[in-house]
Amino acid sequence: MTGIDTERAPRTVPLGSVGEWLLDARRPHADPYTGVVVTARFRGPSGAEKEIEGFFDGRRFRVRFSPGEAGTWRVRTASRPYDEGLDTEGRFEAVGDGLVHRTLRAEPGTGRGFVDGGGSPVFVLGDTAYHLFGMAHCGADVVPYLERRRAQGFDLVRVRAHVSPFHPPEGFSDWQTRSCWPWGGSPQCPMFDRFDPAWFETVDRIVAEASRIGIGLEVIVEGWGMEFPFNARGVFTAEWEDLWLRHLVARYDAFPGVWIWTVMNEYEYYPDGVPSHSRVADLWALRMARRVKELAPHGKTVAVHNGPPGPPFAERFAVDPDAVDAVMVQSWGSHDAAEGFLATGLETRTGELLAGWHGAALLSEYGYERNPALPLRLPLHEHCDPEHTRRGAWRGAMSGLGVVHGFDNTWGPFLDLTHDQEGVAALMHLARFFRAHVAFHRLRPAPHLVAGQPTAPGRTPLVLHDADDGTVVVYLPVGGPVELTPEAGLPASDAVVRVYDPRTGVLSGPREQCAGRVFTAAGDAPDDGRDQVLLITRS
Repeated sequence: MTGIDTERAPRTVPLGSVGEWLLDARRPHADPYTGVVVTARFRGPSGAEKEIEGFFDGRRFRVRFSPGEAGTWRVRTASRPYDEGLDTEGRFEAVGDGLVHRTLRAEPGTGRGFVDGGGSPVFVLGDTAYHLFGMAHCGADVVPYLERRRAQGFDLVRVRAHVSPFHPPEGFSDWQTRSCWPWGGSPQCPMFDRFDPAWFETVDRIVAEASRIGIGLEVIVEGWGMEFPFNARGVFTAEWEDLWLRHLVARYDAFPGVWIWTVMNEYEYYPDGVPSHSRVADLWALRMARRVKELAPHGKTVAVHNGPPGPPFAERFAVDPDAVDAVMVQSWGSHDAAEGFLATGLETRTGELLAGWHGAALLSEYGYERNPALPLRLPLHEHCDPEHTRRGAWRGAMSGLGVVHGFDNTWGPFLDLTHDQEGVAALMHLARFFRAHVAFHRLRPAPHLVAGQPTAPGRTPLVLHDADDGTVVVYLPVGGPVELTPEAGLPASDAVVRVYDPRTGVLSGPREQCAGRVFTAAGDAPDDGRDQVLLITRS
């Protein structure tokens, strides 16, 4: 295989792992990042073909690919302009049982769900550590944090490919001990036609560790559009943006730990750093999503993340509804002193944003749980306490969504990867309920099953219904009774009630419903105003 490092070229590649081909140019190239394009075409045993670009790592060219079927694969690389060392061909064996469960993909047409590598539905639980790569680059040991989150039942971590030194307010990035600038030059004098090898070696290591641990990463291609360079389109031009995207996809799409490509955090900041919905931002998101799919051959989910309020996503993306696979939907609900503990309105706004949306979705931001022992960097989070964490998560799940949250210790401004905040346990209890006690993928929001007049905002019971077996799940944000309509299909003589405590994760034993269609978690005990969950099934 001319040009390939034959001692390190893979002869076998286990399914679910990354094969890497190292190529050495035979002649000097003055501008290897922009003046040379290497592509690799892979032909599988069934005849299916996949193509991905190679990338320059500062010293040599590399190609990374993960085969999707067992058997003999052929690989051919080509370069523009031609270089004998970069134009190669060879073969390798993909080995394994062909079933890689520890991954995630959107499943359009099945509600807002996700499935694993074997096609089984997944209730997704995630955390946010935007600066995970930067923390590692500054010397923090992030691996125990990832291992702990995986052991706690978390599937996914939101992380940004780039760490900005320009995120407001003052002190936001005090944890940084070295530059995290991923390009050449510096933030003051950027060179977008090259990349910092040391930064990307760190990212390589952490992506590989996440893949080993079995926890997924949502890799956000561009951070907040208020930050340089994403707010400076006259400097960070479309050409540099495309080079950035191509490098990221070429370098990381093959890793099983990369589950989701998200084009921007709060994409409505495009193009000028002002957070307001505009048609140009929608068109940009669609163009970027299509570009990822053009470059990335491994079938990863391509997502958008919203910020400011705007019209439903089905309306925003109607011109190209298949470009975006998933919406990482943001909706905080109430987070003021009076109502913050309730996260009032979260499910209403989420429902408005996702009305008519055919793809997948996750509740991926609803404020970050405040740690009172740390300085208050962002006042909006002041009343995002553990009660807001728990109730907000349940409101998201009762909307038919998996949940991704975040905590002051780890989401961005601070670096405490060792200590868990109180809300972590509540999220673990939430995931346990929807994974162990019900078939989450069959449950659908059913507000019509609540009888009587609406209660005060934030206090209304929320209902999910499984049309296959008749299961009803009721979330009572402040306890109390709920009356179900006849459409619930649960005659009093045929209903068994269990109570799940979202604070402790304890599911009570069954009790028969004696009469009527009024259900309560308290039974004969006085109601204490705490949130509770009713699991109602047919006996």
